[in-house]
Amino acid sequence: MIAELLLATFMVSLTVAIHGAGLHGLAKVLRLEAREEAHEHLNPLSLRGNAVTLLAILGLFALHGVEIWLYAFLYVGLGAVEGLREAVYFSTITYGAIGYSDAVMAERWRLVSAIEGVNGIVLLGWSTAFFITVVARLRRI
Repeated sequence: MIAELLLATFMVSLTVAIHGAGLHGLAKVLRLEAREEAHEHLNPLSLRGNAVTLLAILGLFALHGVEIWLYAFLYVGLGAVEGLREAVYFSTITYGAIGYSDAVMAERWRLVSAIEGVNGIVLLGWSTAFFITVVARLRRI
């Protein structure tokens, strides 16, 4: 159990660091601060406003994809899930807290996958807050 908790703590720390850096980078790409400082007016329903929204969504999907794949590679590396396709599927449903079944997961590593579910919910919530901030900023500028 200690090995599982240490490994899960490492993965949570890694994904939180990646997520924070990714959100910071995405904010820079969207140039939100520069737009606010310049007091540019950007209609959220305009072509440019829609492009910013789409870029934010695609960036968030990519960011979560990286984190899901990291867990999938971990599961394959541990031999906890057989096959990369199965590991990516399992990681995706776990990260999103859908969690149909852990029957494919080796019993020795199930605690890691349970913590992945909590980790995923926290990171998805962080992304939701980021996205709401993006949309709110579009309305203000």
